[in-house]
Amino acid sequence: MKSDTPKVMHGIGGRSMVEHAIAAARELNPERLAAVVRFQRDKVAAHILDFDSDVTIVDQDDVPGTGRAVEVGLLGLDESARVEGTVIVTYGDVPLLRAETLRELIAEHEENRNAVTVLTTHIQNPGSYGRIVRSASGEVTAIVEAKDATDQQLKITEINSGIYAFDAGVLRDSLTEVTTDNAQGEKYITDVLSIARENGHRTSALAIEDRWEVEGANDRVQLAQLGRKLNDRLTEMHMRNGVTIVDPQTTWIDSTVTIANDVTILPGTQLQGTTSVGTGSVIGPDSTLKNVEIGENATISRTHGSDALIEAGATVGPFAYLRPGTILRESGKIGTFVETKNTEIGKGSKLPHLSYAGDVTIGENSNIGAASVFVNYDGVNKHRSTVGNNVRMGSDNMYVAPVNIGDGAYSGAGTVIRKDVPAGALAINVAPQRNIDGWVLENRAGTEAAEAASAAGAEAKNSSEESEK
Repeated sequence: MKSDTPKVMHGIGGRSMVEHAIAAARELNPERLAAVVRFQRDKVAAHILDFDSDVTIVDQDDVPGTGRAVEVGLLGLDESARVEGTVIVTYGDVPLLRAETLRELIAEHEENRNAVTVLTTHIQNPGSYGRIVRSASGEVTAIVEAKDATDQQLKITEINSGIYAFDAGVLRDSLTEVTTDNAQGEKYITDVLSIARENGHRTSALAIEDRWEVEGANDRVQLAQLGRKLNDRLTEMHMRNGVTIVDPQTTWIDSTVTIANDVTILPGTQLQGTTSVGTGSVIGPDSTLKNVEIGENATISRTHGSDALIEAGATVGPFAYLRPGTILRESGKIGTFVETKNTEIGKGSKLPHLSYAGDVTIGENSNIGAASVFVNYDGVNKHRSTVGNNVRMGSDNMYVAPVNIGDGAYSGAGTVIRKDVPAGALAINVAPQRNIDGWVLENRAGTEAAEAASAAGAEAKNSSEESEK
């Protein structure tokens, strides 16, 4: 990855690769779940436990190979209670693997009383993948790593995914026979299959059609490919559940997002984190929403927002910026070129255009005029203001916090509100306008403004003379 971030912590679809892997495994309701770590151990372990605190972290020692990783994982679990029954082995860099596929693997394994069942798929150009070797009758006899394969074996297109179901007892016994006598000098988990077979145990494979489920990512190109496939899967799922996605290719939805039926998502929209969208809402175009809860029949257009609540029937945008702590109540409006932060806008209230609202509570059915700013910061501390119900504020108002605007109050355009406004009062602080005649000609001689003013003066003089005639 050429990154300070460990590979399995790189993310797609709202989760890191290892979080996707753990989530799929956790859906099986396992008795215990272990993660074997080594490279950048502390970072990876902390990341895993932050996602799922019930995972047992096991450290791999200096003996290399997947066989050793499984061996130490089993030993780590055996310390609390001896593992019995079916053991599933999967990987932290295979993020598209479905829990449903793992359930199919378990069913195939247990119904046929296998000792080892490997998950496989077919790839036209298998490259470095291990090959599945079958007998004439179709039984799996061995898994051969590409570097150890013969020319004939390299022609096999059925590949080992590295994902297995094992009988715990057979796995434990077979691992003691696995050596590092191979081209890589590693303990291969693949050797367990042939060892189990030689000891008279049944081994089999479950082949799946979707190779992307078992694809890993070793660089950012592969990560992006997996991200595209995951997003295709997610958009298709939502569309089949009754969501209209006008252009799936430009719509990105995290795996942690929930969307009700009859929602419409317009092109260029990204829904991230724990965002949820209620029935009948229209989102987009060109909107990015992270951890935003959206009620029914809301409309959000060309908006960037995070950690906000938008209630039913509310409208946002276009070109709005919702910062954390924004709450827009039912049928409220946050309009064009409006930024909000730590702000609650009451039912039916409107902040229509060109305004900033930070640290303010606005009551119900109030209207804040265009180009208004809630001046919440004094250079040291933030202060909060309140606006009551049924208030009508003029355009270009400055609210120097902390101030309180009473119910039913009004203000004039251009007002700087530094003091509380009582209920029903009109707030104004407009000074008489003063015009200084001839100022431009005197102070800006030779400019285009002066020329325009001179021409206008001459025209006015001529008009006056004609009028006198």
